[in-house]
Parts: sequence; structure tokens; C-alpha cells
Amino acid sequence: MGSLAPELETVHWEIYLSLGLKTSGRRKSEFPRILSLLSSLLERVVQKNEMLLDSNKIKNAVTVFHGLRAPNISIQKYLERIFKYSKCSPSCFVLAHIYIDRFLHQPDIHLTSLNVHRLLITSIVVAAKFIDDAFFNNAYYAKVGGVSTVEMNRLELNFLFNLDFRLQVNLETFGSYCLQLKKQATECSVERPIQVCRLKDWTTKEDSKCQPAVPRYNCGAV
Repeated sequence: MGSLAPELETVHWEIYLSLGLKTSGRRKSEFPRILSLLSSLLERVVQKNEMLLDSNKIKNAVTVFHGLRAPNISIQKYLERIFKYSKCSPSCFVLAHIYIDRFLHQPDIHLTSLNVHRLLITSIVVAAKFIDDAFFNNAYYAKVGGVSTVEMNRLELNFLFNLDFRLQVNLETFGSYCLQLKKQATECSVERPIQVCRLKDWTTKEDSKCQPAVPRYNCGAV
């Protein structure tokens, strides 16, 4: 799998190791720690935003990433599913976090249970295509993420244009996001998971061969 190497060998090595972006000589766990830390952070953001929305303290614009109802799979289980079947590098989840933050800089766009899953699958797909050595086609990613291929294509295109194709992330930014995620370990866990549409209500995942059929993005630096 691709990564941000070789620079990751010398910058914030201990942080990367703690997140599961790198491995020590010990046996790896099934899922890197970053999945649980990222899901915990996103769940808290979603809960806070939905409380503010319920009290009419913030406005929320509807985007193509909004579903009609919230899926019934937790953010963490969704991330684990994506990691298991997409086989993308753990660094993709840090990049996805950065990309989502950039997307949310638009006016009145907030992370909620109606859009967090589609933003995650889209941002992770974009990240995998940008830094990984091998990746699947969108038809495969659509099945993993529980959306149609047509919707996956539409989400990816919309996401890229809203980011102005700014996919490059410097090491300082990457490191600061890793540090933020690491701090999650010292904070209280979320009391209850976000309930968001059952995956089986979307579609089921089928096996497919890895097809690096999509050309890599050619994007400028931040």
C-alpha cells in the first residue's frame, strides 16, 4: 500500500505508530487505531451539530451528500467496513479527515448523521486514488460504501470541485491532524453511537478484483 513515505519515517514517528499508520515488530490488530479515534471525533461533532440544529442556532444547507434518513450503521463500523474491503492505507483516513474539514469550510455546511457517511466514503476514495499505489474502481467502492455507482461518481465529482481539486497535504498539516486524533485517546468516549441507514438497505458488498482504472489526480499544492 502507498503512504506518505519516506517523510513519515522521520516526522512524528511515535504519533503515527500510536494511530496505526505504522507498525512495530508486534502483531498488528485487525483495524488501526485511527479508525476508532476518527469515528469518536466525528460522532461528537455530529451530536453537537444536531443539538444546535434542533435548537435553531445554526443553519444547515442541503448538499448531494445528504440522505433522506440517517443510516443504522455507526460511524466506526462504517469506517471498519471501508478499511476491510477497500484495503486502503491507514493514511487515507487522515487525508479524508483533512478533506472533509476543507469541504466544511463552505457556508452553512455542517456534519450531521445525514451526510457523514457519504462524505466519508467519498473522501476516503479520493484519498486512496491520490496516495495509494493501487485502488479499486468506483463500482467496487460504491458497493463497499452502500451507494450506487452513479451516485458514487456524482459524489466524487462534487467533492473534488468543492475542494477546487486541492488534494495535496503538507507534512505539517498532516502531522497536526494526527496529533489532534491522538489527543482523542485522553478524552471521554461518546456516550452513545450515532445511528445512521442500514447498509443492507443500501446494497451488499461483492468481491471484485482490484482495478486501478481511474487515472491519478494531478493537483496543485495547498
